[in-house]
Amino acid sequence: MLTFAPGVPIVQAPMAGGASTPELAAAVCEAGALGFLAAGYKSTAQMREEIERTRALTARPFGMNLFVPTADTPDQSGLDAYAAAIGAEARRLGATLGRPEGGDDDFDAKVADLLADPPAVVSFTFGLPGAELIRAFRDRGVTVVATVTSEEEARRASAADVLCVQGQEAGGHRGSFANADADDVSLDELVSRVRAVSRLPVIAAGGLATAADVARVLAAGAVAAVAGTAFLLAREAGTAATHRAALADPRFTETAVTRAFTGRPARGLVNRFMTDYSALAPAAYPHVHHLTAPLRRAAAASGDAETLHLWAGTSWRRAREAPAAEIVAELARGA
Repeated sequence: MLTFAPGVPIVQAPMAGGASTPELAAAVCEAGALGFLAAGYKSTAQMREEIERTRALTARPFGMNLFVPTADTPDQSGLDAYAAAIGAEARRLGATLGRPEGGDDDFDAKVADLLADPPAVVSFTFGLPGAELIRAFRDRGVTVVATVTSEEEARRASAADVLCVQGQEAGGHRGSFANADADDVSLDELVSRVRAVSRLPVIAAGGLATAADVARVLAAGAVAAVAGTAFLLAREAGTAATHRAALADPRFTETAVTRAFTGRPARGLVNRFMTDYSALAPAAYPHVHHLTAPLRRAAAASGDAETLHLWAGTSWRRAREAPAAEIVAELARGA
């Protein structure tokens, strides 16, 4: 059973791509909440190095998130067409598009590493490993968290210890088991639906950035509130400078869900790239992610917010620059 320090039922969402750092996770843990690292897009060695850095910064429990490999088998002609469509964007930034390959994000190697020396909590996104692997983690004393976005996924995740229920308001990738367009279900409604079909403890994620948000989901039966976007501007976060600036830029007025950057539905600030290419992007993850990665790195380096993936939940306007401990304290007032 997932446990928290008394009175601080707050979880810092794992944010792959750089925002989640050992410094952020440790600061959240030291504030009495649960910090998370993100293994996505990192090598096994990089994941282990971040675990050790976090342990050097805090003796409190923390979590690690893994991406479960997807089974997308996209049509090559669709990928080729998308590469041709965005080629001019890469050339403009002096970048070369990546190879639109698949891959499993070193899942097996990361699992083996974590089983040998695990953190207190391991969570899974984009699916759920088999019951045998879940038992192996539980035998090591690890709390296993499954990310779910529907009642059916909650039913299928019955072997986990805790369900992270992710509403449509959440920033970044939808954690759905399949690369499909998710139902447009609010977090509040989804928590209610999941609790109706599962007895597992629920932690609620999606658009939570204030004490009132936390109070609302706790009153609905969640044992903790998960906040990601609220920590993007934390001083300890690794959020890229271009991304940080965009979160405070008044020219960005809304968020939307797109496949344009990675081939899988993800919510971010609506910018020119999203507007121009969302309708063209194939449902192909991680193929599109690898294809656009060099272009996005170049955009971040040049300060081009109109071409960068600006992941953010619907609550992005309420994110603020502050120490992580201060953000935890503010959110915890809702408890």
